[in-house]
Amino acid sequence: MKKMKSVYLLAVMALILVVATACGNNNKDNSANGGGGKKASGSIVVSGSSAMQPLVAAAAEQFKEKNPDADIQVQAGGSGTGLSQVSEGAVKIGNSDVFAEEKEGIPADKLKDHQIAVVGMSAAVNPEVGIKDISKKDLIKVFTGEIKNWKELGGKDQKIALINRPDSSGTRATFVKYALDGKEPVEGAATEDSSNTVQKLIKETPGAIGYLAFSYFTDKSGVTPLSIDGVKPTDENVQKGKFPIWAYEHSYTKGEPKGLEKQFLDYMMSNDIQNNLVPEQGYIPASKMEVKRDAEGKVTKK
Repeated sequence: MKKMKSVYLLAVMALILVVATACGNNNKDNSANGGGGKKASGSIVVSGSSAMQPLVAAAAEQFKEKNPDADIQVQAGGSGTGLSQVSEGAVKIGNSDVFAEEKEGIPADKLKDHQIAVVGMSAAVNPEVGIKDISKKDLIKVFTGEIKNWKELGGKDQKIALINRPDSSGTRATFVKYALDGKEPVEGAATEDSSNTVQKLIKETPGAIGYLAFSYFTDKSGVTPLSIDGVKPTDENVQKGKFPIWAYEHSYTKGEPKGLEKQFLDYMMSNDIQNNLVPEQGYIPASKMEVKRDAEGKVTKK
């Protein structure tokens, strides 16, 4: 009898071990799907920040390669648009360069903040302007119209052409808050939301100055990013809190995410995306920041 009980117990233990091993293998396979579990399916629309669009679009393409039945459409339109649309339920994810609390009319308490990365931004000029560094004080004077010619800053004798962003732009909100100390820019030569268009206008317009995310400063961009008070616009200087113009890249959902939007956001926060795609696209993983900033703009050491 005792022998029969021992055999029975051994059989039960062996069965448990087989089931546990199978579950473990299934978990590994599921996590490899890039969806945080089973293969993802369905369709969602993501809208908002044009500064975030290259990163999110690239992640969406990789996600869809792993999950062929999932369709993720990534649109721009500005942070204000993304926040408004996700608040209204028009899209599942709204991307923003600013905290929802900073946008008037947005029910921030109804939204869930997912801080995907950090973006550094700086002023950029047409290469023919002739300057590579500007003081914050003079930068404010340029954008408020007090300084009108580049020769006043040691550059070319050429009229300054401002390339602005619309009021809905999160890039504008960040630049105004941290580069211009809250001073609003005067009307310029053009107002565009798309970062690609802004880059093109700066490159092709004599005397132009605008502002862009670091991800748009490449060897082939055709624009010259400006140092501020001698501090270069680099990831390292942002991480250490030396360069002032930066913001979190937020993906907001209306309440806790579920379904495909949760699977995609989990994928965005995966090690593969954070350690590879985020820096490749010119962004900074939030985990590598040595400082943090709250919705009021207060910066503290981590």
